[in-house]
Amino acid sequence: MGNGDDQAGAHPAGVLHRPAHGPTRGQPAHHRRLPRHLPATATPSGYRDTFRLPLRFAAEHTRTPPCELDIADLDAPLVAAFLAHLEVDRRNGVRTRNHRLAAIRSLFSYAALHHPEHAASIQRVLAILERNLVTFLTDDEVDALLAACDSSSWTGRRDHAMITLVIQTGLRISELAGLTCADIVLGAGAHVRCLGKGRKQRHTPLLPLTVEVLRTWLAERHGAPSEPLFPTGTGRQLSRDRHQRR
Repeated sequence: MGNGDDQAGAHPAGVLHRPAHGPTRGQPAHHRRLPRHLPATATPSGYRDTFRLPLRFAAEHTRTPPCELDIADLDAPLVAAFLAHLEVDRRNGVRTRNHRLAAIRSLFSYAALHHPEHAASIQRVLAILERNLVTFLTDDEVDALLAACDSSSWTGRRDHAMITLVIQTGLRISELAGLTCADIVLGAGAHVRCLGKGRKQRHTPLLPLTVEVLRTWLAERHGAPSEPLFPTGTGRQLSRDRHQRR
């Protein structure tokens, strides 16, 4: 019977396999499974693919084979350089950057429990923040977005009303897609009703300008209360994909 060292590939990354980190490498097999706080759907192969790119980047920058990398080699400046490499060289978006960072932080959170001698270096990596996807649109950007809608076409007028509502209320795509004509309440106390996150009913007040845009759209839409507020040209509900492409 081989010992724990003979069981290959159980750990999500090779950075903990250096002899200096004997306690982690020599742990019983059940201690070398994926950390409990990682997502339940994670698989060893998935985390292998996730860490392949940062380990290759670290090996190239430190001129150290991946199997000999130490936690001290993967310090905060190197992780920050890797994240910059994703955005600049690989042209990845903010969402991909944040996903990579989340995986790295999960690994270092696990390492912090087993390697207190690297606590300071690990803490600096954990302090790296995710980047916001989109913060806000300027007034000029909002005007340009609304002006791009073709007011001479039915779909253009629909999109103008839809974008006006989203900009003022901040509705999620799923909330917007589920709106019906009855969810718009005009007049005194004008508001929009939607089924929000956690399946909770949410009522959002409407500004006078948004009320006028929606009143004009509802008059043209002339739909039944249960029908979609922003339908396709055939009267069906717009899908999430169609909303994202608008």
